Amino acid sequence: MEIIQTNSFKKSIKRYKKDKLLIKRLKNQIKKIIKNPEIGDFLKNNKKGERKLYVPPFRLLYSLNSNKNTIYLLDFDNRDKIYRK
Repeated sequence: MEIIQTNSFKKSIKRYKKDKLLIKRLKNQIKKIIKNPEIGDFLKNNKKGERKLYVPPFRLLYSLNSNKNTIYLLDFDNRDKIYRK
Protein backbone atom coordinates (compact mmCIF):
# COMPACT_ATOMS: atom_id res chain seq x y z
CA MET A 1 0.00 0.00 0.00
CA GLU A 2 1.47 3.34 -1.08
CA ILE A 3 0.78 6.47 1.00
CA ILE A 4 0.94 9.85 -0.73
CA GLN A 5 0.82 13.08 1.27
CA THR A 6 -0.59 16.11 -0.55
CA ASN A 7 0.91 19.57 -0.08
CA SER A 8 -2.18 20.62 1.87
CA PHE A 9 -1.70 17.70 4.26
CA LYS A 10 1.99 18.51 4.72
CA LYS A 11 1.22 22.17 5.50
CA SER A 12 -1.39 21.12 8.06
CA ILE A 13 1.03 18.80 9.82
CA LYS A 14 3.64 21.55 10.10
CA ARG A 15 1.20 23.67 12.11
CA TYR A 16 0.79 20.95 14.73
CA LYS A 17 4.24 19.31 14.76
CA LYS A 18 4.99 20.59 18.28
CA ASP A 19 1.95 18.76 19.66
CA LYS A 20 3.58 15.34 20.06
CA LEU A 21 0.44 13.69 21.45
CA LEU A 22 -1.68 14.86 18.51
CA ILE A 23 0.90 13.65 15.98
CA LYS A 24 1.01 10.26 17.73
CA ARG A 25 -2.80 10.02 17.55
CA LEU A 26 -2.68 10.99 13.87
CA LYS A 27 -0.11 8.29 13.14
CA ASN A 28 -2.29 5.71 14.89
CA GLN A 29 -5.25 6.69 12.70
CA ILE A 30 -3.11 6.43 9.57
CA LYS A 31 -2.10 2.91 10.65
CA LYS A 32 -5.80 2.05 10.96
CA ILE A 33 -6.39 3.35 7.43
CA ILE A 34 -3.53 1.21 6.10
CA LYS A 35 -5.01 -1.90 7.75
CA ASN A 36 -8.55 -1.12 6.58
CA PRO A 37 -8.67 1.66 3.94
CA GLU A 38 -12.46 1.77 3.98
CA ILE A 39 -12.68 2.61 7.69
CA GLY A 40 -13.48 6.30 7.16
CA ASP A 41 -16.90 7.79 6.47
CA PHE A 42 -17.63 9.22 3.04
CA LEU A 43 -17.96 12.97 2.58
CA LYS A 44 -20.81 14.54 0.63
CA ASN A 45 -21.35 17.30 -1.92
CA ASN A 46 -18.18 18.86 -3.37
CA LYS A 47 -15.92 16.44 -1.43
CA LYS A 48 -17.65 13.33 -2.77
CA GLY A 49 -15.25 10.39 -3.03
CA GLU A 50 -13.18 11.54 -0.08
CA ARG A 51 -13.28 9.96 3.36
CA LYS A 52 -12.84 11.35 6.83
CA LEU A 53 -11.50 9.92 10.05
CA TYR A 54 -11.88 11.72 13.34
CA VAL A 55 -8.84 12.65 15.44
CA PRO A 56 -10.56 14.85 18.06
CA PRO A 57 -10.99 17.77 17.52
CA PHE A 58 -9.62 17.37 13.98
CA ARG A 59 -10.54 15.54 10.80
CA LEU A 60 -8.17 13.58 8.62
CA LEU A 61 -9.33 13.63 5.00
CA TYR A 62 -8.11 10.96 2.61
CA SER A 63 -9.05 9.23 -0.61
CA LEU A 64 -8.37 5.83 -2.09
CA ASN A 65 -7.29 4.59 -5.47
CA SER A 66 -7.90 0.87 -5.17
CA ASN A 67 -6.65 0.20 -8.72
CA LYS A 68 -3.21 1.53 -7.86
CA ASN A 69 -3.40 0.40 -4.22
CA THR A 70 -2.78 4.00 -3.08
CA ILE A 71 -4.00 6.12 -0.17
CA TYR A 72 -3.87 9.92 -0.59
CA LEU A 73 -3.70 11.92 2.65
CA LEU A 74 -5.50 15.13 1.68
CA ASP A 75 -5.87 17.36 4.72
CA PHE A 76 -5.72 17.43 8.50
CA ASP A 77 -7.29 20.32 10.33
CA ASN A 78 -10.14 21.57 12.42
CA ARG A 79 -13.45 20.52 10.84
CA ASP A 80 -14.64 24.08 10.27
CA LYS A 81 -11.44 25.06 8.44
CA ILE A 82 -11.57 22.03 6.15
CA TYR A 83 -15.16 22.56 5.09
CA ARG A 84 -14.64 26.27 4.36
CA LYS A 85 -11.96 25.56 1.73
